[in-house]
Amino acid sequence: MSETKTPALQYRFDGPEDAPVLILGPSLGTTWHMWDRQVPELTQQWRVFRFDLPGHGGAPAYPAGSVAELAGRLLVTLDGLGVQRFGYAGCALGGALGIELALRHPERIASLALIAASPRFGTADEFRQRGVIVRTNGLDPIARTSPDRWFTNGFAAAQPAITEWAVQMVRTTDPGCYIAACEALASFDVRSQLAGVSVPTLVLVGSDDQVTGPAEARTLVAGIPDARLAVVPGASHLVPVEQPAAVTDLLVRHFSTAWQPAYDSTTGQMAIVAAPVKPVLAPVPSQPAPIAEIAPAVVPQQTTTGRADPYDAGIKVRREVLGDAHVDRALAQADDFSGDFQELITRYAWGEIWGRPGLDRRARSCVTLTALVAGGHLDELAFHTRAALRNGLTPDEIKEVLLQAAVYCGVPAANSAFKVAQKVIREETTPQE
Repeated sequence: MSETKTPALQYRFDGPEDAPVLILGPSLGTTWHMWDRQVPELTQQWRVFRFDLPGHGGAPAYPAGSVAELAGRLLVTLDGLGVQRFGYAGCALGGALGIELALRHPERIASLALIAASPRFGTADEFRQRGVIVRTNGLDPIARTSPDRWFTNGFAAAQPAITEWAVQMVRTTDPGCYIAACEALASFDVRSQLAGVSVPTLVLVGSDDQVTGPAEARTLVAGIPDARLAVVPGASHLVPVEQPAAVTDLLVRHFSTAWQPAYDSTTGQMAIVAAPVKPVLAPVPSQPAPIAEIAPAVVPQQTTTGRADPYDAGIKVRREVLGDAHVDRALAQADDFSGDFQELITRYAWGEIWGRPGLDRRARSCVTLTALVAGGHLDELAFHTRAALRNGLTPDEIKEVLLQAAVYCGVPAANSAFKVAQKVIREETTPQE
């Protein structure tokens, strides 16, 4: 069997070939052009490397469903170019990539800047819901509302050309890659791991960012041992575009002080060494370094059959399919009478059956919808219709499942099912303005 090759990312270099490499990572829905205004000054000291996310900016459409996979593709690209150590600045999803690299490959990063970033971006339900909307309606609804998320009202009104550029940038993204990137953000949560980021870090945020604002930035600063905070006034989420001069100045100051090139006499090449970070705008009060607790190894519980207890796997699958809000509500309503039943369905329905590898989740949704129609279980049909949309079925595909169910389960049963599914699909696929 031939080995599957990890696809490289689309990239470009700017600046002197012998300068240390500084990587600029884009946010979801943007291209490397979001950094155009920073490049002229940054290239005076660094060789700037920019890349596009899969399916963005005309890049090959190879979807990546996790931040770890995106980080792996970036490293494959850099390895092919002979780039081993670098500075890294990333915006939003690009910032998540930077955190992932700093946690899993700290030897590669000399210094880090996180812009409009967060250790967890909203909720998993929000991003999976966005994926449902894109799968049903395409990217146009997301594109039209992007300026509202990315820019302050004043900037959007004063810069119509940039606003239209932002809309077109999203509109031309590959929908499948956009949905996969939403899934990557949905599953990204490093709140408990921030102390493991050991490189000097600048956390930069726009004062008016309603997506990942100052509160999220302060969470990063509180968790990362060597971090400094910079709040840029009059800027929203896409702060490098809205306030380019301020962002450029902050990046230059951070990477100039936290990362200094030095000549290696043994190799005759430039090496990169870390230097102490100086406070930027808003220094964090000095605190004792957190003491890492060493926990005993956790041995999975064993069932009477000798296999690992499927509960943990089941709760993970249950949340991914039904959504955190639904599962939290069900568990919160459980009491001494119903708690054992919640454990039963988590352990066996979700851990043992939904967790099996023989069918993908799309197929399992088709089977589940059909069974619920046959049994007349309309309440369960409603939330499993939502789950089917999250699992990748389109409204047209759900319609086909119900049409076939009408033949085998009966027209009256399918009639009731169509009413329930129609209501759910309208709720889930109507873009919010």
